[in-house]
Amino acid sequence: MKLRHARAIAVFGIAVLALTGARGSGGGGCDNNSSGSSSSSGGGGSHSDSDSSSGSGGVSVPGGGGSADKAVRDITIDKCAYDAATKKLTARITVKNDGSLDYDYSVTMKFTGSGAVTRTAFKAGIAVTAGSSVEAELTTPYLGSGDGSEYTKCEVDRASRI
Repeated sequence: MKLRHARAIAVFGIAVLALTGARGSGGGGCDNNSSGSSSSSGGGGSHSDSDSSSGSGGVSVPGGGGSADKAVRDITIDKCAYDAATKKLTARITVKNDGSLDYDYSVTMKFTGSGAVTRTAFKAGIAVTAGSSVEAELTTPYLGSGDGSEYTKCEVDRASRI
């Protein structure tokens, strides 16, 4: 094999590695198991939620390598549940701003599950000063007639900061 072929293969390998985000930050997720363990790598925002109430489910935060994903990586999902008192699907999140500038965050959460109609919740204007974190709650009406148990997963669908 010629040297130029070896260089081309090496460059291709590095490009694939960079594009797939193989930097150890495979995002994050949570499956609401009872082990109570959690893991986090590269700010992906993994969390295990074993103290959730009826109708809650797994949570996940998609990882990412681009600048558009920085806001998503600042968000940790603390709890997703169906609130029987208000008949709403609820997501409690923590937004952590490790930067040196203050930001206002906008977050869209997606609630899904087997046989469930996808529901979204949106909250804008979550003000987080530099070097601090803020807890927020996003809710959307539950349109079903049951106990919300068909919603087994919630995840950050979109997030931005300005």
